[in-house]
Amino acid sequence: MTQLILVRHGTTDANVRVPYILQGSGIDLSLNENGRKQAALVAKFLAKFPVRHVYASTLKRASETAGMIAQHHSLSVTEIAELVECNVGQWEGKDWDTIAQENPEAFRLFHEDPSVQPYLGGESYSDVLRRSLPVFERLLQQHVGETIVVVAHNIVNRSLVAHLLGLEMRRAKELAQGNCCVNIIQHHAGKNTLVTMNSVFHLDETRSSTATL
Repeated sequence: MTQLILVRHGTTDANVRVPYILQGSGIDLSLNENGRKQAALVAKFLAKFPVRHVYASTLKRASETAGMIAQHHSLSVTEIAELVECNVGQWEGKDWDTIAQENPEAFRLFHEDPSVQPYLGGESYSDVLRRSLPVFERLLQQHVGETIVVVAHNIVNRSLVAHLLGLEMRRAKELAQGNCCVNIIQHHAGKNTLVTMNSVFHLDETRSSTATL
């Protein structure tokens, strides 16, 4: 059995702003103090797993989280560009209220079906799945019988989890992916099974109630 542990990065200042702003793939912030605490907690939790390889998006918030996990296993982090967060286009750095006021029709269409309607000038959920799914499939083939960790982002994780659950991609936005949550995917006999989704019990008081980009 191969085990892929999918983690979302810890919080950045953009994640905890009120209202929060969309970072997407273009705003490359480091973890904030709370995010570093979350990364340390998920790293401590995953220290009990026999992790053999750690992968991450090239964005700082993911690679820094992955680095803390890898340290517990004396491993280095391999960064993969296809795992970066969704390109949110013209909505980068904006909050949803501002977006709704400035682009009401695109806002409405996106929230009706983000699988086909992209972030204005950016990617849709389906676009994200098309570029990231081959990475996950390749890693599962490369590491048969091993446990690996992949640290990615809200939309990347949501799209993959929705795919594994057999949900229509338009419903992926309904899935929670808290900062530094853990999803466990097991691959056996040619079948992928999602056995844990959005586990955040290891994070105690550092948890954020939002699931932001």
